Amino acid sequence: MATAAIFSSLRRRRSPSLEVFLAPVDFTDVGLVQTLVSLSTELVSSFSGKSLFFQRKNSRSLIRKIEIFVVLLEYLRDSGVGSALSSPTFACFKELYLLLYRSKILLDYCVRSSKLWLLLQNHSISGHFHDLNQEISTLLDVFPLDDVELSEDVREQIDLMQTQSRRTRLLIDKDEEALRVRLFSFLDEFEHGRIPGLAELRLFFVEGLGIKDAKSCITEIEFLEEQIVSHEGDIEPTTSVLNGFVAIARYCRFLLYGFGENEVELQIGNQKKRRKGLIAQEIAETFITIPKDFFCPISLDLMRDPVIISTGQTYDRSSISRWMDEGHCTCPKTGQILMNTRLVPNRALRNLIVQWCTAHGIPYDPPENTDSSVEAFAATMPSKAAIEANRATATLLIHQLANGSQGAKTVAARGIRLLAKTGRENRAFIAEAGAIPYLCELLSSTNSVAQENSVTAILNLSIYEKNKSRIMDEKGCLGSIVQVLRFGLTTEARENAAAALFSLSAVHDYKKRIADEEGAVEALAGLLRKGTPRGKKDAVTALFNLSTHTENCVRMIEAGAIAALVGALGKEGVAEEAAGALALIVRQPIGAKAVGGEEMAVAGLIGMMRCGTPRGKENAVAALLELCRSGGTDATEKVLKAPALAGLLQSLLFTGTKRARRKAASLARVFQRCGNYPLQFGGLGAGYAFAGNSAANRDPSFVSEVSVPVSISVSVL
Repeated sequence: MATAAIFSSLRRRRSPSLEVFLAPVDFTDVGLVQTLVSLSTELVSSFSGKSLFFQRKNSRSLIRKIEIFVVLLEYLRDSGVGSALSSPTFACFKELYLLLYRSKILLDYCVRSSKLWLLLQNHSISGHFHDLNQEISTLLDVFPLDDVELSEDVREQIDLMQTQSRRTRLLIDKDEEALRVRLFSFLDEFEHGRIPGLAELRLFFVEGLGIKDAKSCITEIEFLEEQIVSHEGDIEPTTSVLNGFVAIARYCRFLLYGFGENEVELQIGNQKKRRKGLIAQEIAETFITIPKDFFCPISLDLMRDPVIISTGQTYDRSSISRWMDEGHCTCPKTGQILMNTRLVPNRALRNLIVQWCTAHGIPYDPPENTDSSVEAFAATMPSKAAIEANRATATLLIHQLANGSQGAKTVAARGIRLLAKTGRENRAFIAEAGAIPYLCELLSSTNSVAQENSVTAILNLSIYEKNKSRIMDEKGCLGSIVQVLRFGLTTEARENAAAALFSLSAVHDYKKRIADEEGAVEALAGLLRKGTPRGKKDAVTALFNLSTHTENCVRMIEAGAIAALVGALGKEGVAEEAAGALALIVRQPIGAKAVGGEEMAVAGLIGMMRCGTPRGKENAVAALLELCRSGGTDATEKVLKAPALAGLLQSLLFTGTKRARRKAASLARVFQRCGNYPLQFGGLGAGYAFAGNSAANRDPSFVSEVSVPVSISVSVL
């Protein structure tokens, strides 16, 4: 914790807080001197033998001064003078403790940082060394040398260091500064559409920086990316500029160091590192609950272009346009006759969706006609230099996908996978350059690393809306993704294939095509039953998406998805989505019959009403209500006979969400109409009457009110 705080203070050029450096206030004179001897000796032994690639002169100068302090402190310890220090001397030694500790942190920072980062921070780090030198000078100016008896040679060394410290000026190495300027010139060249030549890039990276191989270059890239994430915007150069340098380094990684087979071995070793999560920093193997108002009432998908129709209801433009094109003249949600077919952009809602997606790390690809005010809310746009460098990298990678050896194709697929993990621009030009057909070919590879990288690259590319059609239109691509889902060589490959199907099924027209693909639904159901926690999340969200298409109901029943969803009702992390999918399926009589025929379906939904999350309870009561409406007498009887249901309904009527209370009231009315169950319903009393007044009619917008958290899972390996 102290190290992090010190780094933070160094980075911001601000004085560290008092909590960061705690001087040994309880030490005796002898104890303090001994502590200082140990600390200074450790510093000299740790860093005097290390030749830093950058900041050599500054670091050597600082270490030489510390060596003189070692001479002073050892003399005081060995001569016994340190056993009786005056108050001013003791105070100065406490200050020396802090100064030595800061020196240790700064030197360690220079050792641990990457070369590119040290080069970019050249002025700042040089300034920190200068600050320490000035503090040494100040300390020596106030140090009461007359209060301690020093030998002549020790006194001479202290006097000499004091004189040198007073004369020292800020030192910025000319050679290092020339390299820094050259690095920025590369950024400028890419900014203006000029790609630096191979020879000059080799001269800079290999000869100038000493980056000799692909592994070292990858380390440099990863360090810069870590700085972008850890500094959270408080960084110099800015995040946009740093992204440009990351893009240039990635381009050089492939241009200069090639696509060697050893990289494949490196990737196999890295397979144990599970992905951190989505989409763009990407973010996290967690479920994100999308606000209900952000869903289109027709497609149940996150709205990309929300518009208002004449009845005041909001829909996604593509969904309501398709509704009108099919000849409908009523509002899907309210049933009112449309006064006109005009679609008014709901900019306020769209801005909220963009802000929410940005805050949760979810990519939002608005239609091309969105106005600039919406784009302003999106994540920081990459610089033109970064875009051009990434475009050049994509060209190299796709060339290897087309013409390289099997090992080179595997390395290139991983490069595409990483390049496509963030930024709609990257996803767009990678697909436009023709990567998708080659990635599809790799899906059938017998090399597990190649298959895993290719399916994850397709997943990452599919996040960009236009790429969904490119993937679906590529002959055999959907079938290959399903084959990976069914028979993938690694667990992560199978999970990412499920996530890819989830991403592609966001388009309404593709939901039936995916469900009809041989083995797709069966494999998703199998993953939901026996997958890892992350795999189950990918599977259940894909199944939920498919269940929103009414024509998929029969296919899901035949494939055993109903049984898998019922079984998932008791599993933490996927129960909400499973209940949401069942609530949609049971709206059709055939679906209600299938769900009602599952022995544990009603019990599972009742259990969720008892112990689930608020959204899970809402989905569960909605599923039970629709099961009564569509499942006939047998299903209704099974629901009404469920033990404890009356008490759970009463609890929901008072404590549930607004929609849960409305659905609980509707289910209570079903009880009321069934005179055969007066005992079970009798306990509802006033609670039912109160909620029933607010829900006099059947809610026609049930579909839009199914609550389901969306799992966003994109690998960042």
